[in-house]
Amino acid sequence: MSPAGGAAGLVAAARDRLPQDVARLERYVADGSPTGDAAALDALADVLVADAHATGFAGGRVATADPAAGDAVLLDLPGRGAGAGAAPALLLAHHDTVHAHGAVPLRRDGAVLHGPGTADMKGGIVVALAAAGLLHGLDHRPVRLLVTPDEEVGSPASAHLVRDAAAGVAYVLGLESPGPDGGLKTARRGSARLRLAVTGRAAHAAVDPGAGVSATDELLDQVAAARAAVAEHPDVLLNLGTLSGGTRANVVAAEAAADLGVRCATAATEQAVLARLLAPAPVRPGARVRAVLLSRRPPWEPGSASARLLAAVAAAGALVGAPVTGAPAPGAADSNLTAAAGVPTLDGFGPAGGGEHAATEHVHLPALADRAALLAVVLHAV
Repeated sequence: MSPAGGAAGLVAAARDRLPQDVARLERYVADGSPTGDAAALDALADVLVADAHATGFAGGRVATADPAAGDAVLLDLPGRGAGAGAAPALLLAHHDTVHAHGAVPLRRDGAVLHGPGTADMKGGIVVALAAAGLLHGLDHRPVRLLVTPDEEVGSPASAHLVRDAAAGVAYVLGLESPGPDGGLKTARRGSARLRLAVTGRAAHAAVDPGAGVSATDELLDQVAAARAAVAEHPDVLLNLGTLSGGTRANVVAAEAAADLGVRCATAATEQAVLARLLAPAPVRPGARVRAVLLSRRPPWEPGSASARLLAAVAAAGALVGAPVTGAPAPGAADSNLTAAAGVPTLDGFGPAGGGEHAATEHVHLPALADRAALLAVVLHAV
């Protein structure tokens, strides 16, 4: 049944269905799904598929390049009326979270829901399904929804699914949370993850230290060299995510490793920085150093395609009284992949919240209805 008043009635219809959407989000958040827990991710994927089928989508779980990552979910909603033959819109989401099981308890405080994935980004999945429900009875283009299981680690097992799903679509809308002011995201830094692995030679740290080659000392020097290389590009962000190595304080370490995260705003800078970081030279004789690129999402630079899409979305938003703004964002997401491939892309269609990747993660529940109405009118009018 179409919302009363057509597109103009979407806001009221979204608010009417808010209680069921809040209950859905609570259920998704309660089903913890940390990155790498394939069993938990696939169990939640089955729930998402069942809910999506009830909303009119067809499709289901699809394998990624790594079974240990879990399956993705790929769904299609047929278009209706004048939009039935149009190119699809692709919605991007993910159901993995950075939080381990039990690390961030689920709790509700009035109109705010706290818990793992509330903002990043199970709230966005709920918005997508709610918007699909609001479209019943309205003309709209076909809608494709892809939910990946490893976005939080750079989508190494599912990036090919993102690229494949974007083939032939009219535009891409990411369901990550919006900017701090509620605005959409029109560009993103690129994100690369790499591992520095060092092999040295073990020896007694007091009896025969000269016979050893310290992998941990070498690793510290390599991290310092990486920081020096990045310092030549002030707009680049480098994060030392993990450090490991050695066995005992009285043994010269034979192995050590570090995982680095690098974020670049432009493709040219990314190329220069990665060329340095992926070709490390050992500092001390006998040490072996290897750099491995774990994942990469290219920079999504501002451009006319996103600007034109933003203008069209703003015009559609006016139909439901939703002001629409946009700006570049510092974080990366699967939307980097589609934007870098030249597909018109915007992100930030998830509900407003905060505390992503922190114990304070939360979402404002009324924003579920606001975002569902906006997304529905965009799929109807753009």
